[in-house]
Amino acid sequence: MELEHSFSIPVTVEKAWPILLDIEQIAPCMPGASIDSVDGDDFTGSVKVKLGPINLTYKGQAKFVEKNEQTNTAVIDARGRDSRGNGTASAKITAGLVADGESTTVKVVTDLNITGKPAQFGRGVMVDVGNKLIGQFADCLAGKLSEDNSADTSTAADGTAASTAGGVAAAGSTASGSSATDDDAGKHALRDAGAAAAGAGATAAGSAAKPVSSPRPVQSTEPEPIDLLELAGGTVAKRAIPVVGALLALIGIILLIKKRGK
Repeated sequence: MELEHSFSIPVTVEKAWPILLDIEQIAPCMPGASIDSVDGDDFTGSVKVKLGPINLTYKGQAKFVEKNEQTNTAVIDARGRDSRGNGTASAKITAGLVADGESTTVKVVTDLNITGKPAQFGRGVMVDVGNKLIGQFADCLAGKLSEDNSADTSTAADGTAASTAGGVAAAGSTASGSSATDDDAGKHALRDAGAAAAGAGATAAGSAAKPVSSPRPVQSTEPEPIDLLELAGGTVAKRAIPVVGALLALIGIILLIKKRGK
């Protein structure tokens, strides 16, 4: 089934684009999700789901199959399987960014395929649950970005003050250094040349010994599972009312027939 969702984040498209591609940063905001490892455009992780008394853990892998900065569109292919064999899930997720002043609207289209117990929910329930999950994700991400913006503003202010102090100190140092002797200048030059040579040697040695790239493990906190019945409660209850009504009517008819039989 194909699901469509959208949400807004409080940063410009230029800032939103690298955030969209930073899986480690945005994954903690997705309910039930955690990232295990990252290797370039490939990453592995898990999603925990609670379905009444049943706990499901989908482990799988995903990768960016497209990253188009010109159109601000990214496509992710994800596949997972429940660790107990209760079902599988696969999805092709297309996310696009649309500028909205100082904010950005993120439009997400998910081509989803689910087997097993969660598949008992129909499209209507899936859309309802998806909207709630996206809402939680968007609120969390907006909160993180607001904190980052505040931190950036504070850092910029501190940097301006430090630059001013550094300029004053540099001016004083220049005035004092002008009285140094030629002999001292020669010693400094020899020392700097030696340090540069040593640094170049260390860099070359480090480059030669650089290991082959391998998937990098990611440490993340244990997420709370997604409670599907809680999220879908209202929708499931509405759909259950006609069924319960029909069962009550059937029971009434059976009792009436028994009474007449007596």
